[in-house]
Amino acid sequence: MASIHPGSGDASQGYLTASEPDYKELIKNPALRRRMSRIVKMGVACAMQCLSDTPVEEIDSIITATGLGCLADTERFMNNLLDNREQLLTPTPFIQSTFNTVGAQIAMLCGNQGYNMTYVHRGVSFESALLDAMLRLDEGDRKVLVGAFDEMTPTSHAIHQRLGAFRQNVGGEGAQFFLLGSEKTDKSLARITSPYGQRHIEEYLEEYGLSVRDIDFLIYDRSSITSDNGQDLFRNLYFPRTPYERFKRQCGEYQTAIAFGLWRAVQKLSEDKSIRHILVRNAYQWEKSFILVSRP
Repeated sequence: MASIHPGSGDASQGYLTASEPDYKELIKNPALRRRMSRIVKMGVACAMQCLSDTPVEEIDSIITATGLGCLADTERFMNNLLDNREQLLTPTPFIQSTFNTVGAQIAMLCGNQGYNMTYVHRGVSFESALLDAMLRLDEGDRKVLVGAFDEMTPTSHAIHQRLGAFRQNVGGEGAQFFLLGSEKTDKSLARITSPYGQRHIEEYLEEYGLSVRDIDFLIYDRSSITSDNGQDLFRNLYFPRTPYERFKRQCGEYQTAIAFGLWRAVQKLSEDKSIRHILVRNAYQWEKSFILVSRP
């Protein structure tokens, strides 16, 4: 797995910005790198980081997720549209603003001609991509690359603020990628279950032979657009004595922030050998979901 996320809690410009790596080390082609926008570089570099010790020919499918896609390129294209009165427009910003740009660039760099899909399902985009990845594994794929990416720009931040989208959490951005396999290997970091939303937690855990008492750690956060304390009530009702972490305090609020929550859960399993099961619980606006992460 790999993650590019905010490295500190500095929100001096109103939101948390990702701490970006040296892209020259991860995207070798300078001409290609120059043509990429910031979020495309972020997503592609994160994927390359995730695949650093995996032969690219072993990847059967590439599945990506994003809530709003390449915002900076979209803004650039729309501004050109207005400034030039819809004439003499360059196509590059439009081409790079499409949601599947990151998945396509990863496939070209890897020489991959297999299944390639991008999910844009608002607050459950990553959950949809993860579910599709698991279905691909059930259908015979051996290794699937799945990831999420979203960026924040000053314009989008201002619009979100006007809509009251950051009442509970500060805005953020980031990219996370995971390499899923159908079988456990020596390199396996964790076992994850299919994500679910709008389902009773006890019923969900019972399907995997567990109860709320078996959860050793909770990684969760609340929605930013609602003023209720539903997520805190969820924790107090089902996990009052379970250690927990609020993950959006580290990555900020954005549509695919649950991918960072999953990354933190796997990292936590590696750090603390006493933990067997972690529940990742997320709420984005009115959409809620959870993912069970267990020791492999």
